[in-house]
Amino acid sequence: MRRLIWILGLIFGWSAPAVGGEFFTLEGHGGPIKGIAVSPDGESILTASFDNSVGLWRDRSPQWLEGHAAAVNVVAFVSEDIAVSAGDDFGVFVWDLETGRSQKLGEHHGKVMSLASTKRGAWVASASWDGTIRLWSLAGQASKTINVGSNVNDIAFSAEGNLLYSASSDGKIQIWDVANGQLNRLFLRNGFGVNTLVLDTQRGWLAFGAVDGVARIVDAQTAELIKDVTLERRPILAMAVSRDAQTLAIGDGEGYIMLLDATDWTIKADFRATHRGPIWALAFSPDGENIHAGGLDDEMFSWPLADAKSSPKMVEEQRGFLNGADSASNGERQFQRKCSICHSLTADSQRRAGPTLNRVMGRPAGTVEDYVYSETLTGSDIIWNAQTIDALFEMGPDVYIRGTKMPVQRIARPEDRADLIDYLRLFGETEENQ
Repeated sequence: MRRLIWILGLIFGWSAPAVGGEFFTLEGHGGPIKGIAVSPDGESILTASFDNSVGLWRDRSPQWLEGHAAAVNVVAFVSEDIAVSAGDDFGVFVWDLETGRSQKLGEHHGKVMSLASTKRGAWVASASWDGTIRLWSLAGQASKTINVGSNVNDIAFSAEGNLLYSASSDGKIQIWDVANGQLNRLFLRNGFGVNTLVLDTQRGWLAFGAVDGVARIVDAQTAELIKDVTLERRPILAMAVSRDAQTLAIGDGEGYIMLLDATDWTIKADFRATHRGPIWALAFSPDGENIHAGGLDDEMFSWPLADAKSSPKMVEEQRGFLNGADSASNGERQFQRKCSICHSLTADSQRRAGPTLNRVMGRPAGTVEDYVYSETLTGSDIIWNAQTIDALFEMGPDVYIRGTKMPVQRIARPEDRADLIDYLRLFGETEENQ
């Protein structure tokens, strides 16, 4: 059904992806969608994905912006022609969207979770799990560092651009002076980590969502409670406000999207957007008629608010890396759960976060031609075989290959590792190992 809608859109010339009023998807990524942004003129959408890529969508056709060495968590427009992105490789990139070229502004010492820019694009802020916020000038000024002291999950500039609000894993929302990078004041303290916030200083409110499922709207000056919309769903992972500031969207770890009327904070809609899994990213179409969302699926979904409940849900098919079929062997289930989000078993790597594992047995590390490796693996002398794969999952990639961009994970049981290795053998071996 999704692909039929896509094809009909191409045949009949349906409107550009940022325009609202109809259901559509944006397909092409090779991993979950972690971030979404809509251009100021409403003509383009940017998507950030676990597949290490940024997608630039105009008329629903993607242009791939490649440069990151790991999952891209967040992307933001600075203007119609300039964007910034950041992710698990710690880097912050600025993109010329006309040429597709990028420049690396700099790096954090941990993954970057949020980006924000002032209205005129003078400053771009990046929030990281290294406990800092970096302020980057696009006008040639020196960068600044704000030491928050805890993993920073989200940030937002005030309307004037002189203050920056931060949300962190210690439960604090703090306000910082942009001019000197100093703490202005502790705004509020939540009992659990705050994951996301939306700020409207012109209308005087701030909304935030937390690990414990708390979702509240408070006064942007006094932090006095305006509305508590907390439900029995956790964690809250994403928030977005429409451009006319009339609708606030809240996405959670259980796959629901709540839509609030921002004039009186009543619930306009509350629907399950995915059969399973979280909502990681939200953004509105320019006219406020559609809500775009990203999660475990490789597609961005966009629902018209008028009939969002009846539109197709995300992750309609079981994602293998979460749940293997009952008939699958244990080796296949281990691959599905531990490997398939990043790796294919096909002849090519299929725009995934990692290279194909087809014919991996006996293959020297860092040698798949259609994949860009980190320097750690291109200079490695590892040969993938039963012994090295077993050690990789017994110790964990971060220990076995220090400096790798592979996600941190282990397979504790020796029999599970052995079954995975046997399953990989079914997909061939390199000539060197035959």
